[in-house]
Amino acid sequence: MPRYRRVLLKLSGEALGEKGEGLSFSRLSALAEELVQVRQGGTELALVVGGGNILRGASARGFERIRADYMGMLATLINALALEEVLKQAGLAARVLSALSVEGVGEPFHREKALAYLSQGEVLILACGTGHPLFTTDTAAVLRALELQAEVLLKATKVDGVYTEDPVRNPQARKYDRLSYEEVLNQGLAVMDLTAITLAREHRLPVLVFNVLKSGNIKRAVEGEAVGTLIGG
Repeated sequence: MPRYRRVLLKLSGEALGEKGEGLSFSRLSALAEELVQVRQGGTELALVVGGGNILRGASARGFERIRADYMGMLATLINALALEEVLKQAGLAARVLSALSVEGVGEPFHREKALAYLSQGEVLILACGTGHPLFTTDTAAVLRALELQAEVLLKATKVDGVYTEDPVRNPQARKYDRLSYEEVLNQGLAVMDLTAITLAREHRLPVLVFNVLKSGNIKRAVEGEAVGTLIGG
């Protein structure tokens, strides 16, 4: 049985590609299979997706910051459309809701409609961040999780939790099983940006950081198994 009845899953853009590909159909399909299992268990599911597989800050150098941020938002829309397609192919009812007006591609995000779609069993794919520049998709994920009354924010990454240091650079780095919001802030741990973690702390939203590349981890996280690092739970 799932521990959580409604979750928001934050996916990085890099989780949708492999071997340098911006989008990998095989990776998307594997992700869709896991999300089918989550829905079959009865958990309502909303996704916020990043755009780093298409455009990151480094690749946007030379562009004015505000313009680069809007470009990044549109990159998340490309990813959202790809996710919507593979989820529908897997038999899930899925819907793209966008913070920017993209008539003919996705619906505008509207909280009451989004809540109704969730209760009807649809998977929501929330694109274009907050719709405003200068905010990260992590902040958008916390904001949408609170608006949609999610019980937890699942932050999917390429590592299996939060460490004292970068475990790639330092194999001796120690993994945390649990952290308070204050520990994340005081130790300057690179979990999410300051705005996002502060907003989560203010509203007591638990954040679970885990490795999405390990098959079955999304379902394990939803069922409350000890995967990753739980912040504030």
